[in-house]
Amino acid sequence: MALDFEEIDYQPTHMGELILRRRRVRSLGDKDVYEVILGDAFLMSSMFTVVEEALSDLGLKAIGGSADLNVVVGGLGLGYTAQAALRDDRVKELLVVETMPEVIGWHEKALVPLGKELSEDPRCRFVNGDFFALAGNPETGFDPDQTGRKFDAILLDIDHTPSKILDPSHASLYTPEGLAKLAEHLVGGGVFGMWSDDPPEEDFLELLRGVFPSVESEIVTFSNPLQETDSASTVYVAKA
Repeated sequence: MALDFEEIDYQPTHMGELILRRRRVRSLGDKDVYEVILGDAFLMSSMFTVVEEALSDLGLKAIGGSADLNVVVGGLGLGYTAQAALRDDRVKELLVVETMPEVIGWHEKALVPLGKELSEDPRCRFVNGDFFALAGNPETGFDPDQTGRKFDAILLDIDHTPSKILDPSHASLYTPEGLAKLAEHLVGGGVFGMWSDDPPEEDFLELLRGVFPSVESEIVTFSNPLQETDSASTVYVAKA
């Protein structure tokens, strides 16, 4: 019989203690829930994946009818943004950029529910790297095998919000210069999408409008069965 609570992995990292845990929620029909903790921050839960999936769905929808899409996802986590992107038959290749090798290892060892699925999909490739450092260097780019490669979509699911970031080194992205550098990684008509746990921030929308000709934000609601209410997050979509 599976334990009601299990700490699957614990690793010290440069951003704090990283913990992967599983707990059984008996009030939800003995549902197994996987959670990721980093330092003092609760990063993600397999109970709430609607917005992570919406990030891929809305971002790729904004591209239109193009085929053979090359996509970058910033942040692997539990893999739901990547899985949603791979559900789109137009996606030819997906690079998932993750700064923590431990998180990539969870997937390669099938310690998380989507690990085997993502690791065995020939379109999906994990890149161990700092998304924010790579975003600021379009001459090198995100693909270690192809310098300066451009992409149809870049989907970011790392920081809580544009103003509540996990590490000070991320701040450079949320500036006019940082967003302009990121836009250089996109093909013409390419899309930058980002998840945020807060309502749309007008200051960030203005920053995006200064770089991208088309900018939208969409509030995505989802059920929170533990609190018996609905919660909401935001997906930003900016098109080059």
